[in-house]
Formats: sequence, structure tokens, C-alpha cells
Amino acid sequence: MSASLNDFISQWAAHGNALAARGYIKYNLFLILEVDERQASASGCSIDSSVRFIKSLEQTFGVGFFDRMKVSFKDTSGAVRLVGRNEFEGLVRSGEVTAETVVFNNLIQQGEELLTNWEVPFRESWHSKVF
Repeated sequence: MSASLNDFISQWAAHGNALAARGYIKYNLFLILEVDERQASASGCSIDSSVRFIKSLEQTFGVGFFDRMKVSFKDTSGAVRLVGRNEFEGLVRSGEVTAETVVFNNLIQQGEELLTNWEVPFRESWHSKVF
């Protein structure tokens, strides 16, 4: 997958302008695309091309990147888990997911948020309001 990702990033453009971008996989689960918009901003067409690329990865590798009914978190051993919303709700109710459990806020939009607001304790996340 990394080779495909590198190929895509090397040719990713907005209105003919190459994007200063990088892509990588984190925790063997998350596909992250970042664009330095100080050089050139991602546009509708470049976002569409990234969606097409990610959908092609889904077909090639049999994975689902767009399933919003999944929740990711770190379990008590520190392993990253991905479960359905109903299962996650059950883990909250049973006490396996606590206020301190690290959850992934996949609603972030800025690169620096990967460092500050992506991996957060359950009690500080939007998850605590939903579950």
C-alpha cells in the first residue's frame, strides 16, 4: 500500500499545481493525507482525486476507509482496536472503556491536531457526549 500511496502523493495536484503533500499509515490502521496549504490549497478536484484513490485502495486491499460506524481506541494493553459503534457502547457500559481510555478523534482537520487533538482521553472527546 505504501508504494501506491507514494505514487499518488507524487502526482497529486490542484488545478495543475503540485501539492506539497505527504501520506502515511499510522498504527497499521489509519491512512493520513496531509497538504501544506501555504504552497497550494487542496481544491474540490484534488479532494475528489484523493477519494477516488482511497476507494481504489479499498477495492485492492479489501478494507473500508469510509465506514463511519466504527470507533477506534487503545485498549488497556495499548493495542489499537477498531470496533462497531454498538460494540464500543457496550465497552463503555461494561467499564472496559473508561474516562482515561485513549480514543481517536478522526474529525480533526489540521496537521498539528494530530499531535494535540487526535489521540485524546475519552472524557475529553466527542465520544463521551455520544456514548
